[in-house]
Amino acid sequence: MYSYSEFDKAFLAQRNAQFRAQVERRVAGALTEDEFKPLRLMNGVYLQLHAYMLRVAIPYGTLNSGQMRQLAYLAERWDRGYGHFTTRQNIQYNWPKLSEIPDMLDALAEVGLHAIQTSGNTIRNVTADHFAGAAADEIRDPRPVAELIRQWSTDHPEFQFLGRKFKIAVTGSENDRAVIKSHDIGLQIVQQGTETGVRVIVGGGLGRTPMIGKEIRAFLPQEDLLPYLEAVLGVYNLLGRRDNKYKARLKITVHEHGIDAIRERVETLFAQRRAAFSGVDQQQLTRIQAGFAPPALRTTGTSEYETAYRTDPVFRSWADTNLTPHRNPEHAIVTISLKAHGATPGDATAEQMRRMADLAERYAYDELRISHEQNVVLPHVHKSDLPAIHAGLKAAGLATANVGLISDIIACPGMDYCALATARSIPIAQEIATRFDELKIEHDIGPLKIKISGCINACGHHHVGHIGILGLDRAGVENYQITLGGDGTQDATVGERAGPGFAAEEIVPAIERLIQGYLTLRLDPDETFLQAYRRLGLAPFKAVLYPEARAHAA
Repeated sequence: MYSYSEFDKAFLAQRNAQFRAQVERRVAGALTEDEFKPLRLMNGVYLQLHAYMLRVAIPYGTLNSGQMRQLAYLAERWDRGYGHFTTRQNIQYNWPKLSEIPDMLDALAEVGLHAIQTSGNTIRNVTADHFAGAAADEIRDPRPVAELIRQWSTDHPEFQFLGRKFKIAVTGSENDRAVIKSHDIGLQIVQQGTETGVRVIVGGGLGRTPMIGKEIRAFLPQEDLLPYLEAVLGVYNLLGRRDNKYKARLKITVHEHGIDAIRERVETLFAQRRAAFSGVDQQQLTRIQAGFAPPALRTTGTSEYETAYRTDPVFRSWADTNLTPHRNPEHAIVTISLKAHGATPGDATAEQMRRMADLAERYAYDELRISHEQNVVLPHVHKSDLPAIHAGLKAAGLATANVGLISDIIACPGMDYCALATARSIPIAQEIATRFDELKIEHDIGPLKIKISGCINACGHHHVGHIGILGLDRAGVENYQITLGGDGTQDATVGERAGPGFAAEEIVPAIERLIQGYLTLRLDPDETFLQAYRRLGLAPFKAVLYPEARAHAA
């Protein structure tokens, strides 16, 4: 993984010292909150419902054990003993004191972490496939490209005050695990003959106007990436609306002008920008790539894994759901669920963070990843070490065997923390997970993605959930709308609204009716919820969601 240079360290020290002085002025009253707001946002500090919140960048979701231990230290020293991993591969601390945040930033800098551009109308933390560098279906590890973009975009003078926030995601596989079509720019590394390049998607995004991104370039040579990104952002910066923040995202610009007109403008500007690049970016990419050399994977027998899988049903259940094939058949990718039934999705205590760091250091070549699905990944684990990994996770309450199942729910913080939220998300996620654990049918249900947002900003990605839940305020009462058939993969689709919303006490019974209906409607146990929905359409699912409407019609 990338290691900070002396330049990086000096830059962070200067930036943190600058922010420390700004905080001191705010605490002393020399700055009003309105004056302080743009300064704190540039450093990842929000003002939530009850306290300030610090959002820390985990670039392309990659950590080592020392960095994870430092995140645990921040949680204990300056927060309430836990952190919240987000859908942008960040971690949030919800209870720091403003006066102590500069100390937190200095502690992060000690291990090469920061909070720069995790907020504000700028290019946010660049995300990537959480299986990068390990997946069997990968063309190339996308993280060096993501790191190059991070370095280029940090404090880029032209793009610090965009019309709205701007998000970029990168994947190295045709199987999209980074939701690239829901980003302002989505990049897919592709092969054309012997040449490696990038497919470019633009204009995706969720929120109040969800849109699936459109292809603007099927193949872009790797050396043209940064000038092409500059061209896309330059066109957006010029054409993007600033009269209405709800219409200021790139997706609206693409929608209003059309992809062909945007492509023509981008290609024209690209020709100009390309001439200004001297090749230094490719020299830097070569240096970056050296830091992402794959670990020297050990070779030994897998009998310990095979014996545990054969004789231990608890281990076998965990292995069946939480392991993914690795490019090396003697290894596996381990996903650690942060979704224990009844827990807050994405939360991890300081002790749990330390346990994951210890396991990564001992068994996983000192690498961890944060997924956009709010789980933690050990990307390289020899199969012989899987029983020990499972035992260590079990002792820390981290061995829930539910990855990809109905209780592996994405949920935003909702009205428990967020000042923008109009309804709670966390309790709904907890109640759904608890109910289906009681029913003991989630393994029978099979792969199913529920995503919950507490407001129309869609931080819980509900639009691309197989079942999406959107919490709204209806005359002071929480009301939950259901969307069906969304998909965040390479076949990205925005879900279809099922009908009227449900009160908080009605939403879990409604989801239960929906699932019981699916179990009746599916052709066989191998037909997933999404496959059944695509085969049958909305009507039969709507009928089980709203049985009173059917009875009234009869």
